[in-house]
Amino acid sequence: MESPYLLEMNGISKAFPGVQALSQVTLKVKPGTVHALMGENGAGKSTLMKCLFGMYRPDEGTVRIDGEDVDIPNSKAALQHGISMIHQELNPVPHRPVMENIWLGRFPMRAWLVDEKRMYTDTLSLFQDLNLDIDPKAQARTLSVSKIQSMEIAKAVSFNSKVIVMDEPTSSLTGKEVEQLFAIINELRSRGVSIIYISHKMEEILTISDEVTIMRDGFVVGTWDAADLTTDLIITRMVGRDMNERFPERTNVPGEVILKAEGLTSNQSNSFREVSFELRKGEVLGIGGLVGAQRTELIESLFGLRDSLQAAYRFMGAR
Repeated sequence: MESPYLLEMNGISKAFPGVQALSQVTLKVKPGTVHALMGENGAGKSTLMKCLFGMYRPDEGTVRIDGEDVDIPNSKAALQHGISMIHQELNPVPHRPVMENIWLGRFPMRAWLVDEKRMYTDTLSLFQDLNLDIDPKAQARTLSVSKIQSMEIAKAVSFNSKVIVMDEPTSSLTGKEVEQLFAIINELRSRGVSIIYISHKMEEILTISDEVTIMRDGFVVGTWDAADLTTDLIITRMVGRDMNERFPERTNVPGEVILKAEGLTSNQSNSFREVSFELRKGEVLGIGGLVGAQRTELIESLFGLRDSLQAAYRFMGAR
């Protein structure tokens, strides 16, 4: 009888010195679906995916693609079996063109030379097929985070991947960029490509996923249709207990001001300007904003990693 699953990971176990990271984990993914993989930090999600992508060798268990057992000793073997993985930390080659990033390690050749004309046309055709507006000749460093993400997806598709693992793909994207990513995912799903989607963002999971597998402490808790889940139900199954207080009432009383910033301004024209705030003892001060709002740059400036035109900040009471 033909298996209804494109990917089956059966009885996967993996131990590191002093830690049993995975214990008899089973994951089954249907073709043309988005299968969310959820769990708290340390639940084993990334370890399981690294076993799938050949970065780790499981201690026991089997992997089946299209109903056939496969051996995946390394990432090259994973790609040959149609499995791609887009890691949370994007690492393009910044000072090389987009098209070289796509075909890195497998440039089209003509005699002894790289066939740049063919590389350009193949990249352009790939982008057009995915409705991506990216110049193949643009330097990767000039792209936004969302376009780098799209470039990585296109690269995965170029391997004729049957399964694409996306690890926290929206962690650095704005709302509009998330919509664009979902459009690409829906296009891939319509072609029969399966997506394993790792995220901590509940609303995204319930919006984009067909099925959800939840892990806890290296075990699989279960797999459910996304339509049958709610945010509270997911959280309860992730942590193993009812969460009656997701946001407990705060009881701390902030004390005196210990850090004061006045008019902080970056020496970069397109960065933060005239930022002022106070931080009190025993207080958590949140700094929010969309991607590109210069939050990181502001904190790096406070820590001395960046120069500011005005550095009017001080620890109160410091000599």
